[in-house]
Amino acid sequence: MVEARRSSKRRRTSGETQKFHEERKEEEEEQQQSAKDDTRKPLTAGLSDNVGRNKSPVIVFAHGAGAPSSSDWMISWKKMLHESLNAVEVVTFDYPYFAGGKKKAPPKAEKLVDFHADIVKKTMEKYPDHPLILAGKSMGSRISCMVAAASDIDVFAIVCLGYPLKGMNGALRDETLLLLRVPVMFVQGNKDGLCPLDKLNAVRKKMNAVSELHVVEGGDHSFKVAKKHLQQSGTTQDEAEHCAVQAIATFVDSLSEAK
Repeated sequence: MVEARRSSKRRRTSGETQKFHEERKEEEEEQQQSAKDDTRKPLTAGLSDNVGRNKSPVIVFAHGAGAPSSSDWMISWKKMLHESLNAVEVVTFDYPYFAGGKKKAPPKAEKLVDFHADIVKKTMEKYPDHPLILAGKSMGSRISCMVAAASDIDVFAIVCLGYPLKGMNGALRDETLLLLRVPVMFVQGNKDGLCPLDKLNAVRKKMNAVSELHVVEGGDHSFKVAKKHLQQSGTTQDEAEHCAVQAIATFVDSLSEAK
């Protein structure tokens, strides 16, 4: 009888141990899933409270040389920037050489600065109390930097998506970056021939402005990652872009906390 009671106790102890391990395993799986989900959530929490003292930013987002503001790439990134930075509005526009829906050869970037600056000024008239972020794709990012460096517009931050550091002739175009006093966030693909990362990092060391760099591993000038690289890294194109947007949101948030 005593042995039977001991056996029953051992069985109960074994069952309780198994139940404990099962519950522990479920908790660990839930924590892993929660962490994974967090990396996919837009970083809106905290930004509306921090940026500009409870004011959501307004973003003026300029397109690159080869495609207008209506391109799929621009529409996608406009949405991501709007959500991740909790922007009151993301203003996009087309440079004059895209007028009438017909694309012409883009002029030198310097000739587009005044037009770009007018768009920015009109935006600030509409949102005078909101922090201003200038964002741009390739050529649009370079002109955004020119506007910030040459005007008296109060710019909170600049977001450069694929900055074209090298010109068509291979010359380094760093003059504008060295003039900046506005914090700059660079997002670059490490396969982007227009912006070798070693050259960009060398320029960043010489810049007076605070800057940050997020690298899209395997990404080209538009952050497109080769399928082979995605398979090897176990990621997707959407995840690569979301990580970039997270980095931008973290950078902007850090600036607001420092203000």
